[in-house]
Amino acid sequence: MATTYKTPGVYVEEISKFPPSVAQVETAIPAFIGYTQISDTTVQNKPKRIVSLLEYETYFGKAQNESNITVTVNDTINNGPPVQLLDQKFSTVVATPSPYVMYYALRIYFDNGGGPCYINSVGDYTSGSVSQPLLSAGLDEFEKFDEPTLYIFPDAMAVSTASSYYSLINRALMQAQKLKDRFVIIDAFANNSDNIRNTASLGNGVDLLKYGAAYHPFLKTVYSYAYNDADITLVHNVTDETNTTATGVYDGKALSELADSSGSDFNLILYNKIKTELEKQYVTLPPSSAMAGIYARVDSNRGVWKAPANESVSAAVEPTIKITHEAQQDLNIHTSGKSINAIRSFTGKGILVWGARTLAGNDNEWKYVPVRRFFNMVEESVEKATAQFVFEPNDANTWVKVRAMIENFLILQWRAGALAGAKPEQAFYVRVGLGETMTADDILNGIMNIEIGMAAVRPAEFIVLKFSHKMQEA
Repeated sequence: MATTYKTPGVYVEEISKFPPSVAQVETAIPAFIGYTQISDTTVQNKPKRIVSLLEYETYFGKAQNESNITVTVNDTINNGPPVQLLDQKFSTVVATPSPYVMYYALRIYFDNGGGPCYINSVGDYTSGSVSQPLLSAGLDEFEKFDEPTLYIFPDAMAVSTASSYYSLINRALMQAQKLKDRFVIIDAFANNSDNIRNTASLGNGVDLLKYGAAYHPFLKTVYSYAYNDADITLVHNVTDETNTTATGVYDGKALSELADSSGSDFNLILYNKIKTELEKQYVTLPPSSAMAGIYARVDSNRGVWKAPANESVSAAVEPTIKITHEAQQDLNIHTSGKSINAIRSFTGKGILVWGARTLAGNDNEWKYVPVRRFFNMVEESVEKATAQFVFEPNDANTWVKVRAMIENFLILQWRAGALAGAKPEQAFYVRVGLGETMTADDILNGIMNIEIGMAAVRPAEFIVLKFSHKMQEA
C-alpha cells in the first residue's frame, strides 16, 4: 500500500490474502428469433429478455389463428319414423397450418424446463411469409448482447428452400465461432435429415461445426391449434339406411353458428363434440425449442458438463418418424462427419433424446455437446474474471493471484463432476509465468499468457457388456 506517513501515530492497514473469484456465467439462455403476433416499433428487432410464457404473451401476443380448418360431420340415420341418429363420425383437416410457430415453440421450451430467454421479433403475422434476410438481421442483433448462449429459429422451417435455411444456420455458426460463447440448436429442414449432409450452404470445417448440434425428427406435440370459431367451416353429410348420402343442414355453416343460442342452427351438443375433435389436431414442431428447454433443465439439475441425452421430452405425443436402432447408425456416425442426434420413442420409457453429438461428430476433441458447451462456459467465465487484471503489473504477484483464482474455480468444477481425474492435478492445470508461458519479450509488450488444460468428462455413449461361459469347477 503506497502510503506516506508524516504524523506520529498508529495506522491500520488491511492486507488482502484471498484471491479474487471466478463467477460461473449462465449456460442456457436461448435466443429465439422469429415472428410474433405483436411486432410494433417497441419490440421489432429489439431483443427482449423474458422469464415466462405469461411475459411472452404480454409483450408478443399468442399464436396465429388457423384460417383453413374444415370439419366434416358424417351422420348415419334411420329415416324412421321417427328419424334416428345411428352413428356420427368426424373428420378434421388443417389444410395449410400457419408458418408462424414461435408461440408454440415457447410453450414447449418452458414445458421442458426452460427459464430466462431472449425473444427477437422480426415481423408479425401479416408479413405473409417467412423471410430469411429478416431472420439473419435478427440474428445480427444478438451480436450486441452478451448473455444469450443458444440460438433457435422456430419459424425458419417456412423459408423457401433448404439452401436458404442452412445458409442462415451457417451464419449463426459463424457468429458462435466468432464470439466463442454460443451454441446453435439445428433442425432438419422439411423434417428430412439427408439435406443436412447434402446442402452446400452449411460449412464442413470442424471449427465451425463444433458450435452446433442437429436433432431429428419433428415432434407431434400436445398443443391444439389456435382458431376462431367463426373461421371453422363445416361439411355435413347425411347417409340413410339405403346408403343414400345427402347434404346436411349444417353444411357450409361456421362453427360459431352452432354456439349462437339466438340462431336457428344452435346445437350445443354438436358444438362441443366438434370442439373435442379439434383439440385432437396436434401441432407439429421442430425439436430445437424442446431441446433448448432440455439443455436448461439438465444444466440446472446436473451441470453444463452433463450430456443433454437420455432425457425425456415433455409436451410431446410422439416423434413424427419412428427411428430404429439400425436407422440411427447413419445418423449418429456418418462418413460426411456430420452427426445428427435422434429423438426416439421407447416402449415403457416414452420419448427420449438419444444422442449428444455436435455436428462435428467424427472429431475426437469436439464430438460431444457437453464438452463444447462446458469449454464455452469456462472460457467466458475466466475471461470475465481476468478482465480485472488488465493494466495490473505483469509480475509474479499478479501471476500468483490469477493462477489461484482460476485453480479455485476449476477445483469446484472438478468436485461437481465436470472434470475427470482422481486428484485436481489429474483434472486440470493452470500455467502462467516467465519462462513457463511468457518470454521477456512478452512482458515488455504487456502480454500475459495463461495456459489452461482441462480433462473434461465425456458421456458413456456406448456401454458394452461382455458375457462368457465360465467353466465348471469340481
